[in-house]
Amino acid sequence: MINERDLEKELEREGVLKSPRLIEAWKKIIREDFITKQYRGEAAFNTPLPIGYGQTISQPFTVAFMLELLSVEEGNKVLDVGSGSGWQTAILSELVGKDGRVYALERIPELKEFGEQNVSKYNFIKSGRTKFFIKNGWEGLPEHAPFDRIIVAAAADEIPKELLNELAPGGRLVLPVGGEMGQGIVIIVKDSEGEVSEKRFPGFVFVPFVKKDKI
Repeated sequence: MINERDLEKELEREGVLKSPRLIEAWKKIIREDFITKQYRGEAAFNTPLPIGYGQTISQPFTVAFMLELLSVEEGNKVLDVGSGSGWQTAILSELVGKDGRVYALERIPELKEFGEQNVSKYNFIKSGRTKFFIKNGWEGLPEHAPFDRIIVAAAADEIPKELLNELAPGGRLVLPVGGEMGQGIVIIVKDSEGEVSEKRFPGFVFVPFVKKDKI
């Protein structure tokens, strides 16, 4: 029977999971802890799984791909937009270390509570390393900006200017962009002068990034 270590090795063989620090964090954060009871037997499958409210816990391949692009360093301040199950939030929390901070945004109250409960299993919230907010992510979290890293789990039809503004010099923003005609993952790097460059990777599918807060 396939287990999560088999999944990790599969992602390493495919060359998508490759950074030693990310591999170590990946081993410590158990995906099964972030999945509803109905689907826990499928935690080691390389596929997205439903978590309710029309949302999913993302495919491991996609999470690894985006986190490799994000290249989180110890002590970073990270904004996680669309935290959902909290799985990616927990990996980010492990990556930033005790001196880093992760701010997780989730617009659906029930999922914010679900993700927060899941991440609490790893003591990141109690220690103050990780904080959750019920908030639409389009405008980011200006009261805690700037961020060294920003990652988004839903596809925008354009790159939100607010998130670019909240990205610190030397920072990285990773998000899916595109509509029904096709989506791709974009990495944006802001240099020390505030100039940005981007690179796109096509062939991914995400739920849409909701612009207006419906809470």
